[in-house]
Amino acid sequence: MVSRLRAEWRRALHAARTLDPQAVFVLLAAVALVIVQFTFGSRRVFREEFAAFFPAEWQGVLAWGWWFAMQGVTGFVLPVLALVLLFRRRPGEIGLGLGDWKLALTIAALYVPVVAVGTWVLSDGAAFQEQYPHYQPAAHDWRFFVIYELLFLFYWIGWEYLWRGFVLFGTAPALGVYAVFVQAMPFALLHLQKPLAEALLSIVGGVALGALVWRCRSFWIAVPIHAAQMLMLDLWCTLRIRTGVSGVGPEALAELLRQL
Repeated sequence: MVSRLRAEWRRALHAARTLDPQAVFVLLAAVALVIVQFTFGSRRVFREEFAAFFPAEWQGVLAWGWWFAMQGVTGFVLPVLALVLLFRRRPGEIGLGLGDWKLALTIAALYVPVVAVGTWVLSDGAAFQEQYPHYQPAAHDWRFFVIYELLFLFYWIGWEYLWRGFVLFGTAPALGVYAVFVQAMPFALLHLQKPLAEALLSIVGGVALGALVWRCRSFWIAVPIHAAQMLMLDLWCTLRIRTGVSGVGPEALAELLRQL
């Protein structure tokens, strides 16, 4: 029995030596960073530890700002430092360069009108109006809406880099193009609590964004695409909540604009 266990131990050590250290670190660290974000970056932590230092009127939006900022730290700052300091990667190797920016801008310009129409249709559903904007007072106060959306940018940088930067480029040397699909899986799973249509679309969106970043060799293109998508959804839902307009045809849009 002892000899057999020793043999298995030697096999395990041999297998471990064949693993790519960077890929192993990135995949495990990504999970740990999500746990840290959900534990210490939650709005509950802000409410319990920091809210008392701010006026009551601003505590709600700042709680979301805490969540967004912590996502920026756990999704962008820490992963970048890990790849640069621990694995000596250059910015261009980990998706931080400009890459093929001309292609990226062209695709973004083509995508935005599609998103505008798609989010307009989705915003007609009650499930979406109940969730967006996540900070509901933003739907009734333009001050909070603007501040909330600006703070959201920290979130998008951290969210997109964690998957389309850290995981994608961090595992690419070991997995090749399959890294596109690896980064899409946890990204989609984190949409489980979203409306069904959004949850299913996150699978397609995760692969598509990963493929785009892979092609352009820069994660930056994913930030404005995803941010614009959410901004438009928040805006359409806000306008519908404020006006009570329903429907997706041109007459509904005309009525909504008339009531502004």
